[in-house]
Amino acid sequence: MNALDLRPDTARSALSGLVRRRGSDDDVVERYARALWSTLTEPGDGIAAHVIAHEGAAHGIRLLEGWCAGVQAAVPGVSDADFVAGCKRWAPRLAAAPISVMAPAARAAGVQMIVPADPSWPHSLDDLGMHAPLCLWVRGDVDALNRLQPSVALVGARAATGYGELVAADLASDLAGSGVPIVSGAAYGIDGAAHRAALAVGGLTVALLAGGVDRAYPAGHADLLRRIADNGAVVSEVPCGAAPTKWRFLQRNRLIAALSDATVVVEAGWRSGSLNTAGHAAALSRPLGAVPGPITSAASAGCHRLLREYDARCVTSAADVRELIERGGLDTRQPAGPFPTHGESATDDRSRVRDALSTRTWRGTDDIAQRSGMSRDDVEMILGFLRLDGEVRSSADGWRRAT
Repeated sequence: MNALDLRPDTARSALSGLVRRRGSDDDVVERYARALWSTLTEPGDGIAAHVIAHEGAAHGIRLLEGWCAGVQAAVPGVSDADFVAGCKRWAPRLAAAPISVMAPAARAAGVQMIVPADPSWPHSLDDLGMHAPLCLWVRGDVDALNRLQPSVALVGARAATGYGELVAADLASDLAGSGVPIVSGAAYGIDGAAHRAALAVGGLTVALLAGGVDRAYPAGHADLLRRIADNGAVVSEVPCGAAPTKWRFLQRNRLIAALSDATVVVEAGWRSGSLNTAGHAAALSRPLGAVPGPITSAASAGCHRLLREYDARCVTSAADVRELIERGGLDTRQPAGPFPTHGESATDDRSRVRDALSTRTWRGTDDIAQRSGMSRDDVEMILGFLRLDGEVRSSADGWRRAT
């Protein structure tokens, strides 16, 4: 494995067309190193954040390269065991050097990269602490991220009913038309209805994606994402070319909650992924609202759960949402218990390994480790468990999902 070139000239060349700011040599190298880290880590990697906070992004890369060469290092605030575990996760992607693919893809798509030192950085994300994104990849107007105060996240089910989409559109058009930006995830159903309504009244809307912003996901929303980028911004913390996975969707939800001054769940099933966004909002002390639906509708069961068990505010109009924003963090009541999460505890490592597998193509352990952002040892252990459960198959060619 060749050492990554962190010279200023290399950094400037790699970031050409991707950044506005022309800083000092040290500044551009740090910025370039953060871009590299975004290719090495999965979203929310707290150990990587600690390394960068204490050592700087560029020196952190050198420490990782040193570990790969057998040189041990001590990082303040990070135990030796955690640092080694982190290096084992990051090393497979360091060898792949995906920066060589990511930067040209970002330039081709007209994408810009911003870091916390930039004036356009949305500092509401700083509330995520060591789980804040290392950088953001933005398609559209990067300055739109500084025009999100106050703003509202409108989220909900992909398999939305006509009632849910109508309510989402009514809320979004009223709020966006009066100058309150709408933040959502560009998915089918509630998200799409909210984005479209905001655009229809000339309001600002921002979409947070789980994959690279150069990839339209879902594909059926390619035109909607183009319109959002033309009038607002499409944003991700993972680099261009990165695929959306279950893990990344759930991590993406923390950005939706952090960027917004309040989160409103419009329609959600009992175990909807939208409840994950609600949980992040509550953890950040952001106001949380839920729209009630028919008591016979399974599509509203998650909203009723939030209202009954987790002290969400009942939202029936845009006026209720404005009141929620005005209250801000003044509501000190805490949820009655742990927030519900999406189905199969999808944030665990088993999901990351499953996401990295194919049902058709055999993949080797090293390839799976690189795709999942995990160490080879951990991948081998989890593959063993998945094989015992009948979820994966193995052969001389590698591994694949059973179904």
